[in-house]
Amino acid sequence: MCGIVGLFAKTRSVEDSLGKLLSDMLVIMSDRGPDSAGVAVYKKSNGNKIKVTLQSEEPSDGFPKLNSYLSKQKNLKTQLKINSTHAVLELSEKNSNLIINDLKKHFPKIRLMSTGSNIEIYKEVGAPESVVERFNIRKMRGSHGIGHTRMATESAVTTLGAHPFSTGKDQCLVHNGSLSNHNTLRRELQKKNISFETENDTEVAASYLTNKMSTGADLGQALDLALKDLDGFYTFVVGTEKGFGVLRDPIACKPAVLAETDQYVAFGSEYRALASLPYIEKAKVWEPEPATVYFWEHNK
Repeated sequence: MCGIVGLFAKTRSVEDSLGKLLSDMLVIMSDRGPDSAGVAVYKKSNGNKIKVTLQSEEPSDGFPKLNSYLSKQKNLKTQLKINSTHAVLELSEKNSNLIINDLKKHFPKIRLMSTGSNIEIYKEVGAPESVVERFNIRKMRGSHGIGHTRMATESAVTTLGAHPFSTGKDQCLVHNGSLSNHNTLRRELQKKNISFETENDTEVAASYLTNKMSTGADLGQALDLALKDLDGFYTFVVGTEKGFGVLRDPIACKPAVLAETDQYVAFGSEYRALASLPYIEKAKVWEPEPATVYFWEHNK
């Protein structure tokens, strides 16, 4: 049993308060999973920049050393913003692969959480309230975001095992449920040179969707394909650069509710996650159908 929330802003006012609204939604879901929690917030970078979200178990040592290293790379023009155990590194897109390779080589204890133009991921072991406070999520603004609180069932309780999982640029996934064929899928994806950092079935699902989208499928098509290839019980919320999508398995035994107004689209594992949202009394509220893909995207 895990808890999922998501919020897609349609207006500037919701963008400005996205962090607070998303945080309040996630904290309400705390009893669905006390092991670890995380959020993905989508907010645009400055200019044609790529953002790389990083995590360190020793941030007081690792991040200053990384900052010193980067300052010596005069041609890269990077900016590192530290936020507790995480940091967001902004740099030009043409240098992103170089920096990521340097991180793996010189800073093996600093972990890559996400890359993309808009996405930032913050996740740690602990209850939602502690994660929200640690990273000051309530002060963040953005176009959309998703969150997750985890009750571990099939893999270790670690930062890397927490959701969201990001396996492609500006892509992430949160999941409530269990996949029965994730080991088979893992082996098939490994044959395509896709590597894994955890034993978590959600990482497999995220990598599966990223692989499909890298070969030309859009989000809706990738989720449709998942219905054929993924076995088990699941509710997915998938984040992309432009928006998010929702999918439940054909049996749909995992709870889910959607709400839409002129100001936002919201998702929660239970209605109580949505109850404090503005104008919720005027929202269209419904339970997403089994084996049906829903997604919302910003036009720009």
